Amino acid sequence: MALFAAFVIAPQVFFAALKNATIGLLPNGNFEYGPKPSELKGTKVMIPKAIPNWEISGYVEYIKSGHKQGGMLLIVPEGAFAVRLGNEALVKQKIKVTKGMFYSLTFSAARTCAQEERLNISVSPNYEKNDFGLLPIQTMYSSNGWDSYAWAFQADESEIEISIHNPGVEEDAACGPLIDSVALKTLYPPKRTRANLLKNGNFEEGPYIFPKMTSEGVIIPPQIEDEHSPLPGWIIESLKAIKYIDSEHYSVPEGKRAIELIGGKESAVAQIVKTTIWRTYALTFAVGDANNGCEGPMMLEAFAGKNTVKVSYNSKGKGGFKPAILKFRAESERTRIMFYSTFYTMKSDNSGALCGPVLDDVKLLSVRNSHHL
Repeated sequence: MALFAAFVIAPQVFFAALKNATIGLLPNGNFEYGPKPSELKGTKVMIPKAIPNWEISGYVEYIKSGHKQGGMLLIVPEGAFAVRLGNEALVKQKIKVTKGMFYSLTFSAARTCAQEERLNISVSPNYEKNDFGLLPIQTMYSSNGWDSYAWAFQADESEIEISIHNPGVEEDAACGPLIDSVALKTLYPPKRTRANLLKNGNFEEGPYIFPKMTSEGVIIPPQIEDEHSPLPGWIIESLKAIKYIDSEHYSVPEGKRAIELIGGKESAVAQIVKTTIWRTYALTFAVGDANNGCEGPMMLEAFAGKNTVKVSYNSKGKGGFKPAILKFRAESERTRIMFYSTFYTMKSDNSGALCGPVLDDVKLLSVRNSHHL
């Protein structure tokens, strides 16, 4: 219990000032302000509202970084504290937002014991029945055992309640994922322009990336539709996730954001765009590596309807990129643009972490409007 005795509860006034924030950490989103020692039994939180700004149910533990469970050391990615969601455990928080706006939720999670751990993310009130996401977290994409995940939604009211729930039931009731650093960001749906028929082709619009953490990027889960995508304009239609990366922590070909295709052919992004039949188009894009120790031969495949091009890139894992182009004649009024990585690649640090080619600066233009090509 001494772990928590010196812990000071922050003034509630501090949190109230943040209640209308729509970019960045939720109030006490990193769980640094915790229960009083009298509200804990060991690490288990005994009172529903013991963690400031949060309400809990089920078997929730308040974990200090370095806490040992059997022979396993539990690591917290940011700050000193996190929560662990055991059997049927849930943490939730009410926050003020703008009704009708789109938001992306970013949070960090780590698996602790069960192999098939999943998290159910939801927002209420949710008048749409599918305004929730069941995120698989059994595949670890980072080198340090923690991943940040993104999930998006549209706010149906000006006050919403965000819930993170572990629906699993294990023999050990405490067995479940660690959760830390929960943040929210307003998403502004991008438009097509004369300079680019694709929406968000440079990937600048996307989920919140934690600036101070040793970022491993943000995982955008598989099978995400365009309507509520944390990567506006793009569909993640594959079985594996993709990674959203920033220029603060990685090598990015253009601007401040890009994506890394980390799951081979199972890590695909797509966008359906209006085209004019028989008109010729040019799809241009940049392929590179993230300067994250992802070494070796890479191959990115681009598709425009039935047309395809394979772009090879020999990565030294130190950053860099090359431009590529796919010219095609549209055969329908809607053309599906898609990208995936041909091969599975792992980082050279022996962590077993998946990595892959970086995709950025994707543009689609009618050739008659593309004099520079």
